Amino acid sequence: MSQIALWGAVELGLVYSFVAIGVYLAFRVLDFPDLTVDGSFPLGAAVTAVLIIAGVNPWIAALCAMVAGAAAGLVTAVLNVRFKILHLLASILTMIALFSVNLRVMGRPNVALINEETMLSPFFGLGLREFMVRPIFIAVLVIIALFAVWRFLESDSGLAMRATGANPKMARAQGVDTSRQIYLGMAISNALVALGGALFAQTNGFADVTSGVGTIVVGLAAVIIGETLLGARGILIALIGCVIGSIIYRIAIQLALSSDVLGLQASDLNLVTAVLVTFALVLPRLRRGG
Repeated sequence: MSQIALWGAVELGLVYSFVAIGVYLAFRVLDFPDLTVDGSFPLGAAVTAVLIIAGVNPWIAALCAMVAGAAAGLVTAVLNVRFKILHLLASILTMIALFSVNLRVMGRPNVALINEETMLSPFFGLGLREFMVRPIFIAVLVIIALFAVWRFLESDSGLAMRATGANPKMARAQGVDTSRQIYLGMAISNALVALGGALFAQTNGFADVTSGVGTIVVGLAAVIIGETLLGARGILIALIGCVIGSIIYRIAIQLALSSDVLGLQASDLNLVTAVLVTFALVLPRLRRGG
């Protein structure tokens, strides 16, 4: 694998780190299986692309994308909490609706940002090669997001959210408003996923309505790989594991698809993903000898 391909894999892994952290919040903290991310990821990309083309500052466009993602998460939470629809079904309904919403936002299946100013534009020409600037820039944002989520989960509100996911009946008995925690958690989760979509659009130069297909699988793969490698040693380690797992997953995919020995093609991406996730799930049991 070439140096450019490696940096490209790291860059994509860092972009999907936001997805992994969002998935971790929903699946591990809230115990809420959320498929909304397959729609909120391209929603973030769509909102960002349309606003940048309209002349909006790329940073503000990314912030608007996060707000849109949070709104999508809230829709899923309302369907589940207020209308008592099963969480998995509620997220599927939102995901399906978001496909049409994304088409409506963009006005067409894809939008190009090739010649537009992005968040990264001011950092080009500073002495680093272009394929190195993007991952370094995204890494800084990932560190900021990781620290912010960690501090939140260690706060009183974060502890209440963790209690809601661990034992909602006990949390309610202790005076925790579990409904409010689900609303908040789902909003933050999908805001992070939408931010990943916004960065994806700005680093790759386009937004596409189908870019969210399989996003939940990528996020889960990152979380599982991180947990397998680092174990359950606290919130901070778990969040770091999400980032490391996302990067390792993308590098493994790149290695598999660029290997002449294996004879894999781009069309085999889903097969490689399934094998990697299965291996990550089975590895802990193999270590225990079970």
